[in-house]
Amino acid sequence: MVVSIRRNGKIGYVEVNNPPVNAIGLALRKGLLKAVEWVARQKGLERVVLSGAGKVFCAGGDAREFDSAPQEPHLPDILQLIEASEIPWLAAVHGAALGGGAELMLACRYRIATPDIMIGLPEVTLGVVPGAGGTQRLPRLIGLKAALEMITIGKAVNAETATDIGFLDAVAKDPVDHASNVDLDIVLNTSRVSEMATPIKDIDALDTAEKIAGKRMRNQIAPLVAIDLMKQTIDHTFVDGLRDERKAFLSLRGSDQAKALRHIFFAERAARAPDWLRGIMPQPVSNAVVVGGGTMGAAIAYTLLSVDIRVSIIETDTDGIDRACANVERIIQASLKRGIISETQAKDRVDNFTATTDYAVGNQADLAIEAAYESLDVKKHVFQALERALPEHAILATNTSYLDLNEIAAVLKAPSRLVGLHFFAPAHIMKLLEIVRAENTSDIALATGFDLAKRLKKIPVLAGVCDGFIGNRLLACYREAADMLLMDGTNPWELDEAMVEFGYAMGPYEAQDLSGLDIAYANRQRQKPTRDPNRRYIPISDRMVEEGRLGKKTGVGWYRYPGGSGPVVDPLIEDLIIEEAYFAKVERRDFTDDEIRSRLLLAMINEARDILADGIAQTAADIDLVTVHGYGFPRWRGGLMYYADSLEIK
Repeated sequence: MVVSIRRNGKIGYVEVNNPPVNAIGLALRKGLLKAVEWVARQKGLERVVLSGAGKVFCAGGDAREFDSAPQEPHLPDILQLIEASEIPWLAAVHGAALGGGAELMLACRYRIATPDIMIGLPEVTLGVVPGAGGTQRLPRLIGLKAALEMITIGKAVNAETATDIGFLDAVAKDPVDHASNVDLDIVLNTSRVSEMATPIKDIDALDTAEKIAGKRMRNQIAPLVAIDLMKQTIDHTFVDGLRDERKAFLSLRGSDQAKALRHIFFAERAARAPDWLRGIMPQPVSNAVVVGGGTMGAAIAYTLLSVDIRVSIIETDTDGIDRACANVERIIQASLKRGIISETQAKDRVDNFTATTDYAVGNQADLAIEAAYESLDVKKHVFQALERALPEHAILATNTSYLDLNEIAAVLKAPSRLVGLHFFAPAHIMKLLEIVRAENTSDIALATGFDLAKRLKKIPVLAGVCDGFIGNRLLACYREAADMLLMDGTNPWELDEAMVEFGYAMGPYEAQDLSGLDIAYANRQRQKPTRDPNRRYIPISDRMVEEGRLGKKTGVGWYRYPGGSGPVVDPLIEDLIIEEAYFAKVERRDFTDDEIRSRLLLAMINEARDILADGIAQTAADIDLVTVHGYGFPRWRGGLMYYADSLEIK
């Protein structure tokens, strides 16, 4: 049964059981309503303990229902019945209580959770607001400031924080047992949340919430609607607030943003090893080697260390060793300072890490990830050394962004061991992992890549071999189209502003300055001998590098960075562009923001179509995941291909 009901003496037990995450769909709502009606019929019942089966209490509403008309019974109505019950309900939760799960807790008179609980109202990340009283009950229970922090950006809190802010009444290893035995007078003396005093008006908290929403969830509607609804709790009745919340929820869930966010949410959930790998056992990884201790290699090493994999970085000399150690230590200290890891976890990472110049350190490794200089010759040398040093069972992986895996594999005696694991910078933060399949890559190597992605909590996307795979092939096209616009009439800041308005965190030229112009330059030089002579080529970016304008790291690129500060428009860039246009005999013209966006986005869409046709990407949804999680495409637009489907054909 989706909801089970039983009685033991004076205690009623209601358990939700809708695997895998106890999502609140129609069947579960019906079951909860039956439980409410059952409780009302009982004689001599003193309390009801509400809990969940499986790994979590409840991960919220069933988003699959959002595309259909609402069906009775509705969750807000059920929760009002639970809250109004003369027999108090006690929430005894574990694992996670998200969205509707957290709202279920709020409707109960008393709330107990396990120490590992995560409680959150993440509805805004799906383009909606809490729809069953969350925006009205939470501020009354924990105050406006804390409620704004949880709901505006969908922030989940742990048991310690939930207790500190007043969400939880108790923390216990066995919350059901605690709920069964807690003094009933304590429960009865606890007010129903809807009857608690309205929160104190906090202008600073409201202003801060709006600023954070504007920065972290820019252009999204739901966060601002949620803020307005929570603001109503100050001077509106609970009944009026509940009515307005429900109206907003139903309106938002049919919006374009909500549909796009649901699309990317389900794409993320579907990101896993393909069906044809089912049954293939991955190589267990407890010991790994990373070749190259630069920024990327150190971040990959830290990522592996974070899941208790012992890591050795291999460098070319003592200076490289020192740099690798410093880079890893820097990430550890930054994580410690931000509270992401504890002192004990930091020590464990240090203890499980070494750096050396000796490939023999890999004699017990299960996996090697190459993150060396982006040169085919360098990588061939590295993999030959790895094959000699590592045991035969070890998987060999390259983090190359562009290079041909088949050429790299050709130098190996066992090319089936090689797989591409393309991490995105910074590797310990970015969720995307392109898993690249070469001609001879074994199923075990691929399965190991997907298993590692799961351990690292990355979003895996299978890619085929081509220059740039999925993401960087699209990025190269994006930059090429942008350079053509530069030559034909616009400038970097106008173009950047147009794409920021579309929803990117930054435009292509500011992004280039951040990553360094020399990286793309080196790749263009590599492609030069095979470049199609009939394809238009814009040399402006090359000239930038040749004049030492490498981006923020040199203080000047497409923008200037005086004193290491933020970007400042550099008028000299326009002179350089106009000069190049003169040499190329290009008659420049003005472009509107809409024209800029259209040129750039359609160029990428056309390239994405070819990527699908070439079999480099398996599905359009995979391209959406790559563009959102790897290249800053606005999540609320659903990804590049979802956006393409929304365009009207004229």
